[in-house]
Amino acid sequence: MNTKGFIFDLDGVIVDTAKYHFLAWKKLANSIDVDFNKEQNEQLKGVSRVKSLEKILAWGNKSISEDEFMSLMAKKNDDYLSYINKMGEDEILPDVPKILNYLKTNNQAIALGSASKNARKILEKVNLISSFQAIVDGNDVSKAKPDPEVFLIGAKLLNQKPENCVVFEDSVAGIQAANIANMISIGIGDKNVLHEADYIFKDFTEISTDFIKELVKK
Repeated sequence: MNTKGFIFDLDGVIVDTAKYHFLAWKKLANSIDVDFNKEQNEQLKGVSRVKSLEKILAWGNKSISEDEFMSLMAKKNDDYLSYINKMGEDEILPDVPKILNYLKTNNQAIALGSASKNARKILEKVNLISSFQAIVDGNDVSKAKPDPEVFLIGAKLLNQKPENCVVFEDSVAGIQAANIANMISIGIGDKNVLHEADYIFKDFTEISTDFIKELVKK
């Protein structure tokens, strides 16, 4: 069997921490008298913490000092981490282990490519960290998706050419980043939202090992 590089986003692909981001961002927004709903939370998917807070301030038409900005970012992260610390294997999304195990068994190269600065901690909590040969997270990159930096670093760490890599993503910015990097993009989620992806599945329960096998042959 050929070897390809398989790069997974974390939030919304392997685990669903979006609910924890939502709770933490909502608490922050409400603390500065800004309304915040789930539709707005969707717009923060795959976006850095700095850019997310800038968006919330813009929605509320608020301006704050740099010190307060840094303080709010730290507080949001503390709130988010308090949820993360309670995570366990039951939070892994359905059939993700099936695909990871198939890839490992067939000696495929596996990396994580996430904007989250807490990616390693989350993988440890859900007991998946040993599944990844390389982890690229928010601590390793300077440019946010749709810039392909996170995936290009992942490919390099796996010793794979970008065109020989497959990316699993749940955000539009992530799919665009994979496409810009000339990688095969697989959207996990709504086909109407992720229509730029090469392939789209509602979740991993729709992905068969035969599909992966055919991908590796390409």
